[in-house]
Amino acid sequence: MWEEKDNKLTRTFKFKDFTEAFGFMTRVAIIAEKMDHHPNWSNVYNQVTIELSTHDAGDVVTENDHKLAKAIDDLV
Repeated sequence: MWEEKDNKLTRTFKFKDFTEAFGFMTRVAIIAEKMDHHPNWSNVYNQVTIELSTHDAGDVVTENDHKLAKAIDDLV
């Protein structure tokens, strides 16, 4: 579940292993590039943490962030 906190939408995803986590990141990257809306994220082994905010709007959560979050949710 996404959490809105400190002007960011944040969610951590857990996978079976590093390969699944990295594959997920690749699929997210393709969607983000098509939307021209890129996440801040980190990956440690089987865990991917994503933070979404709109830099052009002053680093706050906008509809673009919610659209990307929905697209990411549709991957899992």
